[in-house]
Amino acid sequence: MYVAVKGGERAILNSYRLLAEVRRGDPAVPELGVEQIRQQLGLAVDRVMAEGSVYDPELAALAIKQARGDMVEAIFLLRAFRATLPRLGYTEPLDTSRMRLARRVSATFKDLPGGQVLGSTFDYTQRLLDFSLAVEGAAPEPAAEAPSDAEPVPGVLDLLIAEGLIEASGGPSEAAGREPEPPDLTRASLTFPAPRAARLQNLARGDEGFLLAMGYSTQRGYSHSHPFAGEIRHGSIEVEIVPEELGFPVCIGEIELTECQMINQFAGSKTEAPKFTRGYGLAFGHGERKAMAMALVDRALRAEDLGEEVASPAQMQEFVLSHSDSLEASGFVQHLKLPHYVDFQAELELVRRMLAERDNAQSEAA
Repeated sequence: MYVAVKGGERAILNSYRLLAEVRRGDPAVPELGVEQIRQQLGLAVDRVMAEGSVYDPELAALAIKQARGDMVEAIFLLRAFRATLPRLGYTEPLDTSRMRLARRVSATFKDLPGGQVLGSTFDYTQRLLDFSLAVEGAAPEPAAEAPSDAEPVPGVLDLLIAEGLIEASGGPSEAAGREPEPPDLTRASLTFPAPRAARLQNLARGDEGFLLAMGYSTQRGYSHSHPFAGEIRHGSIEVEIVPEELGFPVCIGEIELTECQMINQFAGSKTEAPKFTRGYGLAFGHGERKAMAMALVDRALRAEDLGEEVASPAQMQEFVLSHSDSLEASGFVQHLKLPHYVDFQAELELVRRMLAERDNAQSEAA
């Protein structure tokens, strides 16, 4: 079906040159460097890392530059590079209470242990264009340095767990210690019904726009749950592995994460008492919107586990998990640009034949 593409090899090669030309832009304008993208477009870099499933700010910045700022294309580039990397091992589970916080807020408790840390956020800006940013070389006024607390900061949900008001874990099997070894979606295809660990993996690298729409739908009444942002925290945390020859954990570096714990009401069932339940979101870098949307969708997808009616799209595993990946969605939509000459000619001939048969039938009736 795609034989005709080969005949345009010269045109394709020239398309590469044109792409490089438009990517560079006016040669009189200084070229945008990878380090500039990494330092000044950090939220874009964080999104590419999260959905590309690779924590490497420099590679993510390079992908953004190569893709001319097309985030989905940059995610595709990083995910493709990830497929070439060897699997060296697995890290230890992260204890996010040990996160070195840059930001921590809760919409459920004003005064909480460890305090609220506003940090860097757009939340309190007026969303007016700042034309001073158009002036190059203008340095921002330095902010007061926040105190760095090396001590673990307990989560807000710990307060509710202590009173028995919220589930202590993500479900009955986890609470009983029966949670099986989590599947690896990079090595095994997704199957349904999917365990929560697989769902979280899928959502963690799902398209932010899709998750945002699904999360928004739950707030508009399409999952019968009322969420509260129990805690959102962003900061740095050490990553550890346990080498076989050593037998104890060794820190191999730090990564930035954003974590969200959503609190939802649960009226109870025949086997479960009324209590609060939770939705969980986690994203590389500073990605509060992604983490919040992920937490909303995670809770919606737990409807069947909690004995709730599954009636809305956000509660349907196969609908959500099969359409969350931007690479698959973009690839399937954009493949329509490729030649479909044979397919179309077949359909064209079919329509012509049906029209001819219709005309003949009308002539005979007359």
